[in-house]
Amino acid sequence: MPVNADAPSVEVILLAEQDDHINPAGVKGLGELGNVGTNAAICNAIFHATGQRLRELPVRLEQLEI
Repeated sequence: MPVNADAPSVEVILLAEQDDHINPAGVKGLGELGNVGTNAAICNAIFHATGQRLRELPVRLEQLEI
């Protein structure tokens, strides 16, 4: 199973670019891409802690059978 240490290093390149057609600030965002696996990771952690597989979002305490 690959872990964080197995991932290659990532180089971030910032470009001095402004595009006023995109939005008033002239910037483009990619922040959502880093959160793609967050929900699955949280649900998987809940499964490992409780043994209950949750398959619907949002996760609520009421969904756990305690």
